[in-house]
Amino acid sequence: MKKELDYISVEGSPGGNQDWFLDPFMKGGGCAAVTACDLCIYFAARRGLEELYPYDAKHPDKKDYIQFSKKMKPYLRPRLQGIDTTEIYLEGIRAYWKDAGCQVLLAEGFQGTEAYDKAKEAVKGQIDMEFPIPFLTLHHKNPRMKEYVWHWFNLVGYEAYEDEFYVKAVTYGEMEWLNLKELWDTGVERKGGMILLGEIR
Repeated sequence: MKKELDYISVEGSPGGNQDWFLDPFMKGGGCAAVTACDLCIYFAARRGLEELYPYDAKHPDKKDYIQFSKKMKPYLRPRLQGIDTTEIYLEGIRAYWKDAGCQVLLAEGFQGTEAYDKAKEAVKGQIDMEFPIPFLTLHHKNPRMKEYVWHWFNLVGYEAYEDEFYVKAVTYGEMEWLNLKELWDTGVERKGGMILLGEIR
């Protein structure tokens, strides 16, 4: 079984890319803000929540994306230790939604200490409901995951096999399929987690 979201494209790039930013702090540590910017454009374009993105959500371009990232920065600003918990992320994204006048979105943290099987079901449920998933990895034992260490990125699809479950990750304007069990099993005590979304209708 395979499910992929109709994710946003910014001038051909899947989602935004913090390498576009001129602000050195955002370029180096703006990954959480990028996931939030992507979410807002996605919700504006795919769910009609136009209050979340003050530009053309159906045809986002780099110029507008960079301007939007400046609006998002105060809510999910880069900091010394990074946005290293789901709680910090939730505080920022909820504040932006409130200030933008959006009252229908819900969000909660799902901690990396939860069992893999529970995480797999959560991912499947979110993607089946057409919600991207902001995902945080802190440390990781597997060198193959080095691009995702201390990093926020979005999950936008899954593919389930008999014995394996893969997720489609978006970061730095690129997509990659990752084995969720490998991604979830960081091998270190301090875990990241993910943000689960909902909508009041």
